[in-house]
Amino acid sequence: MPAPAEAKERHAELSRAIIDARYRYYVLSDPTMPDAEFDALYHELLALEEEHPDLVTPASPSQQVGAPRDTAFPEFRHLEPMLSLDNAFSREELDAWADRVARGLGSDDVRYVCELKIDGVAMSLVYRQGVLEVAATRGDGTTGEDVTPNVLTIGAVPYRLAGDVVPGLIEVRGEVFYPVTDFEKMNEQRVERGEAAFMNPRNATSGTLRQKDPAVTAERPLSMLCHGFGSMEGVAFPSHHAALEWAAGAGLPVAEETRFVGSIDEVWAYIEHWTEHRYDTAYEIDGVVIKVDALAQRTELGNTARAPRWAIAYKMPPVERETILRDIRINVGRTGKVTPYAVLEPVVVGGVTVTNATLSNETQVHLKDVRVGDTVIVRRAGDVIPEVLGPVLSKRPAGAEVWHLPPDCPFCGTELVRPEGEANNFCENVDCPNRLLESLTHMAGRGALDIEGLGYETANALLEYEKVSDLADVFRLTADDLAELPGFADKKITGLLAGIEAAKRQPLDRLLVALNIRHVGPTVAKVIARAFGSLAAIRAASRDDLVEAEGIGPIIADSLASWLENDRNTELLDALTELGVNTEAEQTEAGDALAGMTFVVTGTLEGFNRDEAKAALEGRGAKVVGSVSKRTTAVVVGENAGSKLTKAQDLGVPTLDEAAFVRLLETGELPA
Repeated sequence: MPAPAEAKERHAELSRAIIDARYRYYVLSDPTMPDAEFDALYHELLALEEEHPDLVTPASPSQQVGAPRDTAFPEFRHLEPMLSLDNAFSREELDAWADRVARGLGSDDVRYVCELKIDGVAMSLVYRQGVLEVAATRGDGTTGEDVTPNVLTIGAVPYRLAGDVVPGLIEVRGEVFYPVTDFEKMNEQRVERGEAAFMNPRNATSGTLRQKDPAVTAERPLSMLCHGFGSMEGVAFPSHHAALEWAAGAGLPVAEETRFVGSIDEVWAYIEHWTEHRYDTAYEIDGVVIKVDALAQRTELGNTARAPRWAIAYKMPPVERETILRDIRINVGRTGKVTPYAVLEPVVVGGVTVTNATLSNETQVHLKDVRVGDTVIVRRAGDVIPEVLGPVLSKRPAGAEVWHLPPDCPFCGTELVRPEGEANNFCENVDCPNRLLESLTHMAGRGALDIEGLGYETANALLEYEKVSDLADVFRLTADDLAELPGFADKKITGLLAGIEAAKRQPLDRLLVALNIRHVGPTVAKVIARAFGSLAAIRAASRDDLVEAEGIGPIIADSLASWLENDRNTELLDALTELGVNTEAEQTEAGDALAGMTFVVTGTLEGFNRDEAKAALEGRGAKVVGSVSKRTTAVVVGENAGSKLTKAQDLGVPTLDEAAFVRLLETGELPA
């Protein structure tokens, strides 16, 4: 029975939206909708086609893979098509797929491969006689773009295969990605320079691979992991497991998180683990790919027009969603930096309800062209503060106005300034009430003076009840002062006063962090403390002295010198010294005791966050890296350690619990 007119009309509408979204995603690297919205549209189209089979034609998006290739690059026809994958969003859908596999094979004797689904750019590497001949994007699955010169700049991709078994021809499939830490650092630098930030690591990867000049690509730290194979000559493998073992031996990068399991229950356990630990990897993931391991069984199962029957992708909850931008407000931070933020219609992103999201600075607001009333795409990944990526222009309401930063600070009325050459505005009033609130909270944090009991609510109460007017006033607080605050009984008062007294004994580097000086975080503070030894020496140093100190440099030196020249800051330092706050560098510093050693930190430590643990190791001369190898000296292991602990155990790399880590920092010696 032919589809009714309304079904045909909706199918055409969905097809246009999906084809346009694919083109913008794959070719322009400029998506206009979140992945979750695309998935919803695509599944609606599939449901329509299942109900009305006459809607299925070769032109339907359900019969196509990827998107048209970018004509700016040479065309390359894949030796074997790069198919897409069907998706599952629940245990029930996963079980249904496993049942179809068992029926197709006439047996439930199946082993599976579980791989993390990297949110990057699919790539095919063609090796002839062990030498890389072509690197091509997926394109439409049959024909992609030849981006070989750019891929040759990726250090993880070998130009020549290693090992004793070198096939005459092999197509290696994998995913090129931008490591998350490097991506965040790059975006921070772009924002500081007033340039548009990339929407996400995948967009940055795609844009980097499409640079006309490979030298530009070489400047960005792309990486790649291999997970599959196409055409091959002169070599054969019984299983995917065996093929990946060969790939690792040939020098191809293979994900250490991949697992081979014997039941769908084990598959689900893998999915549950990585859904919980999805931010523990060096790259972004958006799901898990499950494949039948035995290649003979894959052949028996075959493919549909667009996807293999022997594989499926489980999609994790999205980290990007649409919502309404209700307002744009600004916050003034501890260094005076002014940050606009979006007030949003509440939306669940990555399992968390988001009501506010950063907009970085006025320049970024204008570059992104977001306006109050817009439907916007919001992103949240890992511990990153939610951010607005951009507007959905097709949904912009009439009359939406361009937003401008107010001329004065909304908290103290001081005129906001933008230093020459910077993209950020600042409130330069050190007594700004909101700046002081942020400063107090930061001073009490673990990376600074670590004052137990002085959190955001207590800091706010101290200001509201006029018990403090600067950081030094914290060390003047008495039991009578605290007794006037709501909720403060004897035990709470005693605990906070003890925490304040202990804070006086913290070493100089912690005090420097507490002072809220721009560009002076835990690592830089240790460098400064080690270079000068005391606060008195730092105060006596000239700009030239600061610049010449090893590891500081002109930007940090200028920031520190400018801070020290402010009369209110000078008064603060005098007061802190008179109140007995320690101003000397730590005498038990282990120096370069760990020089030449390489460490990996994984899991959650009780006494350190990840940055603090890294800074402590680097301050003693060690190198801290993100992945475990045979060259790793030891792995510092906290609670809920993931695959890095497993890799360390497999390679025989020593592991340190938190107690052993603290002893290492104190003595500079590894456990026997």
